[in-house]
Amino acid sequence: MDLNTLWFALIGVLFVGFFFLEGFDYGVGILHPFIARTDTERRVVVNTIGPVWDGNEVWMITAGGAMFAAFPHWYATLFSGFYLALVLMLLALIVRGVAFEFRSKMESPVWRAVWDWAIFVGSFVPALLWGVALANLIRGVPIDGTMTYVGGFFNLLNPYALIGGLASLAIFTLHGATFLTLKTGGGMDERARALASKLWYPAAFLLLAFVVATYWMTDVHERLGVDPGVVPAVAVMALVGCRWTITNRRDGWSFVLTAVAIVFATVTVFIALFPRVMVSSLDPEWSLTIYNAASSPYTLKVMSIVAGLLVPVVLVYQGWTYWVFRQRITPQSELHY
Repeated sequence: MDLNTLWFALIGVLFVGFFFLEGFDYGVGILHPFIARTDTERRVVVNTIGPVWDGNEVWMITAGGAMFAAFPHWYATLFSGFYLALVLMLLALIVRGVAFEFRSKMESPVWRAVWDWAIFVGSFVPALLWGVALANLIRGVPIDGTMTYVGGFFNLLNPYALIGGLASLAIFTLHGATFLTLKTGGGMDERARALASKLWYPAAFLLLAFVVATYWMTDVHERLGVDPGVVPAVAVMALVGCRWTITNRRDGWSFVLTAVAIVFATVTVFIALFPRVMVSSLDPEWSLTIYNAASSPYTLKVMSIVAGLLVPVVLVYQGWTYWVFRQRITPQSELHY
């Protein structure tokens, strides 16, 4: 494996970690105004992700930094072409972060209701737009021979990308519901389980629709054939198995299976892309690849050494954080957010 392939895989791993962790994070934010009945219960929901949401965001920042250093042309084309969409996502994330910190600063019901809906919007928008972005990477966007995006914002809002956005939104919301079955108590876990049971249907339908659309609207069939391999099959089987675990109150397994579905679906996207990083819809020869979009071999070598030393430390630290905050949270718990 050369360093170009290694760094493509490492960026894929960073996005896998981000969608796994931030997936339930977004899902909790989306469900927040609906699953809780009182202000105390809404504080319980926020406290389930309060200590970890900002750490989860670091995976996205790290992936962007790795992309900038390892594949600067990919970074430049992606961030300039998807500029308006990324600005919308950034604004939503800013509002979401502020809402977590400000909602309990005053006891006014109106004040708290405003910030509660800000958490919803700040979670809903990124959950939708990440699916739109990944779908466009697979389908292709207008990129010319100078690696310049020559389309507009509405080029990104094509039917295939919107199906991808709705699929990511539904699966992240289901992931958040299964997370809440593990992290809440006092009857809220029962409500979360009931919601998860209902959310499974749109998640399964939209994932199936996205798979069909991928074979119909992209070149995945030409590249991978009718049988795309084990990885996408595992994603589908995990989501199917999740239905059984929800029905039989196997909450831990429900969360694991939604996580597996997200992880393997993300890996499938990177498999479908490789060795490309952005597909040109104007001419396949103008697509960005792990070779024509990469930094120098020396840069990749130095990055590999630094990543080898620091990534294990980060993983251990984040794992320890989740271990410290592993307890269930109930209305009787000490609430901080």
